[in-house]
Amino acid sequence: MVMHNFNGNRADYLASVTIGERVTHNDSIRLEEYDDRWPVLYGREEHRIRETLKDRVVILEHVGSTSVPGLCAKPIIDIVLAVEDSADEASYVPAMEEAGYTLHIREPGWYDHRLFKGVDTPINLHVFSADCEETDRMIGFRNHLRSNETVRNEYAAEKRRLAQRKWKHVQNYADAKSEVIQKIRGADEDADH
Repeated sequence: MVMHNFNGNRADYLASVTIGERVTHNDSIRLEEYDDRWPVLYGREEHRIRETLKDRVVILEHVGSTSVPGLCAKPIIDIVLAVEDSADEASYVPAMEEAGYTLHIREPGWYDHRLFKGVDTPINLHVFSADCEETDRMIGFRNHLRSNETVRNEYAAEKRRLAQRKWKHVQNYADAKSEVIQKIRGADEDADH
């Protein structure tokens, strides 16, 4: 399994993998109640991505909090895309950029992850290789939140608590959620055994 290798602090690492300027947030996080338009926005992006990449799409799923009915979220659509080899940028990045997407993050040390920003909708499009376990984890976490109201409510409460703090970068807020996410994933794995 390929994991982050920070060799220093998180801010330096994120600066090293971000393409272009890294935006400073310096504010609390704005969460919105679940919006029925989020799946519609995902559907539009899904269509655009499938039209752009055609048979290069191995997996394409709506993930993250906007994919979970009843869960509050930042109004940014998270999408996971698996292609044959995410490190082979020549096979998909030019087509995505021609369609208007912007490559924002390149993380060769973490599952060869790439992240695109959207054309006209606020999205985080996470790209991994077809056999990447992180894709399965993202989809599994979404499915667990969709099917378990107690866990969904626990996660929402922690998100709301953390969102009230002032964060230098939005990624710092995302990182702060990792403890509750690991707890939920661990409980889910224990229930499966």
